[in-house]
Amino acid sequence: MQTKTLLSLSAWGVLAGAMALVSCSSEASLSRSEFDTLSAQFLNERKAQLAQSLAQEWNAHEWTNGEYRMKFWDTIYGPTEVPAGGRSLYISLHGGGGAPAEVNDQQWENQKVLYTPAEGLYFVPRSPTDTWNMWHQEYMDEFLRKTIAAAVVFEGVNPDKVYILGYSAGGDGLYQMAPRMADHWAAASMMAGHPGDARMESLRNLPFAIYMGGQDAAYDRNLLAQKYSSILDSLATADGKGGYIHDTHIYDDCGHWMLRRDTIAIPWMAQYTRNVSPKRVVWVQDDVLRNNFYWLGVPDEARKQGATVAVEIDGQTLRIDTCDVPVLLVGLNDDLLNLDEPVTVVMGDQTITTERFTRKAPSAAQLLNPSPYSLDTPYPVVLQITQDAQTGAVTVKER
Repeated sequence: MQTKTLLSLSAWGVLAGAMALVSCSSEASLSRSEFDTLSAQFLNERKAQLAQSLAQEWNAHEWTNGEYRMKFWDTIYGPTEVPAGGRSLYISLHGGGGAPAEVNDQQWENQKVLYTPAEGLYFVPRSPTDTWNMWHQEYMDEFLRKTIAAAVVFEGVNPDKVYILGYSAGGDGLYQMAPRMADHWAAASMMAGHPGDARMESLRNLPFAIYMGGQDAAYDRNLLAQKYSSILDSLATADGKGGYIHDTHIYDDCGHWMLRRDTIAIPWMAQYTRNVSPKRVVWVQDDVLRNNFYWLGVPDEARKQGATVAVEIDGQTLRIDTCDVPVLLVGLNDDLLNLDEPVTVVMGDQTITTERFTRKAPSAAQLLNPSPYSLDTPYPVVLQITQDAQTGAVTVKER
């Protein structure tokens, strides 16, 4: 599978336009309030650019990404006016999979009426392909990022109240997309799916629910649901700090159809908001490679499937417990620690440096998140931590 990012020229234009606002002061030393002002300007400019670039596709209810097209249907439940805290977004993935188009079309129609949130934008895409892995191929990442950005810009969605769920083949996708894009979601729910080769370690900061019929024995889905629930139990116990929140429901009298008992997932997810700045991040690279995850990042050449990074912030100490990549990027902000005070960087049992770092305005070179659809606040400090392959020496520099 290729791992190139599928971005249109117009998308890069969005990024370039938003950067122009603040690039002239990117090297200046900033106070927290100065950075907050520039960051707000940056995000407002990006929203304006996205409103222009995404409007046509949003109104047509069809996204494009290279050769792929993804139709979608949406409706608003609850108040017609945007709530004070912003609207919720529920992205709901239909079943079907490797089947004729008419089968997936029918599953798409079914998904439209399967769940009814008390409040929020209910968004049901029609898979771009009719394949078994339709929801976790590489094209999906950009489709989902565009969906979130458009929902924020056009429908008043709060980006910290975005939830994802899926049934059957959609559940297959949830097993994969929940950990791969965990930093995008407030909570996720998997219904009647198969995990394939999914890894759960990246779910450390994402509440995740499993719903399964106890008699859903095809492809051992029922047994694997129990297995993956146990994996999450073990991860939560080993974490010991409140990570890996999860909820599992195995309905012994149900097969693949759970008689809509799984609809309890909606209020369960709604109690959570996205953890934008968790103090500990565990990141295992999927087969679709990413450049960033929460406040961590890697350059293109350092990306590798299965590479694991585990980093924690404790007070003013940045501790790198596991790092399977030669170059690691770390974004810091004043929610994670106090940037007016020195920060100590530790890798394993070795203290690498203790120093105060400089807040900088957002710039194309400094941004940790390269997606032109991101509306997350940029990081005022981005560190590049490099391990020498020959000597093992570790260096830290600001970007």
